[in-house]
Amino acid sequence: MSTGEKPAVLIVGAGLGGIMLGALLEKSNVPYVIFERTTSVKPLGSAMSVGPNVMPIFQQLGIYDEFLTISNPLNDLTYFSEDMKEYKPIDHRPVQGVAGYGYRVVARPMLYGLLLRLVPEQNILYGRRVLNISEDYDKVTVHITKHESYEGDIIVGADGAYSAVRQRMYQQLKAKGELPKTDFEELPFSYTCLLGQTRPLSPEEFPCVDNSYCQFNTILGTNKPYTWVTLSTAQKTLCWMVVHHLDRKASKEATEQRFRTSENSEWGAYPAQTMCNETRDFPIQLNDGMQRTLGELYDRTPAEQISKIMLEEKVFDTWYSGRTVLLGDACHKIHPSSGQGGITAIHDAIALANLLYALPSCTSEEVTKIFEEYRAERFPVVKHAFKFAQLIKQLVAVGIVGAITFHVFTHLPKWLWKVVFASNLRSRPQVGFLPEIKSECTVAPIDSPSFIKAKAVYEETLQRVASV
Repeated sequence: MSTGEKPAVLIVGAGLGGIMLGALLEKSNVPYVIFERTTSVKPLGSAMSVGPNVMPIFQQLGIYDEFLTISNPLNDLTYFSEDMKEYKPIDHRPVQGVAGYGYRVVARPMLYGLLLRLVPEQNILYGRRVLNISEDYDKVTVHITKHESYEGDIIVGADGAYSAVRQRMYQQLKAKGELPKTDFEELPFSYTCLLGQTRPLSPEEFPCVDNSYCQFNTILGTNKPYTWVTLSTAQKTLCWMVVHHLDRKASKEATEQRFRTSENSEWGAYPAQTMCNETRDFPIQLNDGMQRTLGELYDRTPAEQISKIMLEEKVFDTWYSGRTVLLGDACHKIHPSSGQGGITAIHDAIALANLLYALPSCTSEEVTKIFEEYRAERFPVVKHAFKFAQLIKQLVAVGIVGAITFHVFTHLPKWLWKVVFASNLRSRPQVGFLPEIKSECTVAPIDSPSFIKAKAVYEETLQRVASV
């Protein structure tokens, strides 16, 4: 039974996971504040595929209808060789019957903006770089400067793959001999990625932007260690992404370059422009009969919307310690080939919000207990998503392994694709403190332990209010 005591939550990082957690805590009346080291929102990114595993939560939050207006349906994924030979598309339409919703593609900045509007401005403090974190038995303190600090009951590290919160937590655990060896090894990666989004384009010049569905085309480099993708959006723009498959030498050089920068995974304008210059002649397929290149999209993309990042891959074992807990890329970095990176961060936020809502008291023992439950629920699901992404990324890998994997996946029968979709869409979590969304589908979602726990507290609260 909950005592009604609400924990004060300090969230470090205003990415998708941090903003989603803030939006959910806002709905559950749990006090929180978000610290973001940048001075303003930086809406970078290409597009992301969003499927049935987050649609129910969008309905619960009251943003589902608006989400439909800013996204396009994804019917299939189409692959081409570099000489524009078309391979058999992968049909995504069976998902609707399997899980009650179809897949949709949304420009990442648009989705971010939609979620950001759910968080009051005063709850996000920009230009706040965390310098230190101190913890007592009954509280945690975030130190921003010598003269600015904030106290709370719980701190959530939602600050990305090179999380400052995780690094400080791991340093303390390592000093005590309590950190697994794998957790202080470097984040492995063997890919870099150039991405961006054009300005709104004229349908007369680029007919594909007038489609009522997402044209999702992938080009597999034949004699180049690259794969590149174009996606049309509901805003009449084209999102694009170029993945560079690194060999060991190139990966080592990329690692050294990362340590020479202060932005960790993002390398800044000059390296991004260099990669643009190197790839601008790569051909693209927009299904309009024109011979086009990536350079046409680069020239129509604002410079500030182009970024170069690394695609790290790792699931950390240690997700919490004391009153500190990690979320999203801070505890698991998943290759984007399966479209699960942002989704797993959102799912983390849902599970953690459920447990914080149901937290019976803010004692150290109760906080540790919910952190244990949070990791126990999310870790197996994240590991499954990680392994699935490892498999899917072979679709665009270079060499014989990629060719074999690609052939197998593009020739799976429809019934087997339904099995694949079903296995990855059983996890469709909801929050237990809002009215539950029911949907008609052939594969029922799994009720997560955190949902069940929060729902019990929510129903108990409703009964108590009704009896007064």
